[in-house]
Amino acid sequence: MHIVKWTVVLSIFWLLLSGYIEPLLLSFGAISVVVVLLVLKRMDKVENEPGHIGTSLRLIRYAPWLIGQIFSSGLHVTKLIWGSPDKVSPALAKISAKDIPPSSRVLYANSITLTPGTLSVDLEEGEVTVHALQESSIAELEEGQMEKKITAIWGENK
Repeated sequence: MHIVKWTVVLSIFWLLLSGYIEPLLLSFGAISVVVVLLVLKRMDKVENEPGHIGTSLRLIRYAPWLIGQIFSSGLHVTKLIWGSPDKVSPALAKISAKDIPPSSRVLYANSITLTPGTLSVDLEEGEVTVHALQESSIAELEEGQMEKKITAIWGENK
């Protein structure tokens, strides 16, 4: 069943990105979707665990929040860059991700990277090494708002 979901998602994604509905281009799209599905099927056999598409309700809850974080952080970084160089205080720290389910830790690290002014450098054994333009960004991550949001939406019990 998950192959059918992936087929639909990949086909719609390809159509949205291409924007063309011509026989030659549609055949290229179909071929690319089939190749990706073959790779997915092979990966499922190697992992012994099929890759599932998360429920859309989770994505609907998470995407607007993350987009808001990206927008507000972008404004903050713009002010920081255009303002006084004294306000820039680069920092490197390890942020605990032990409370986040292992299956969601990569999402957490990528969410940190998507937020302007912060970059996930490493993810190892329940810790994310983060570089930030300001120490206050590290403090915000240590407060755990993003961690709580990811755990609430993408936790294993969902």
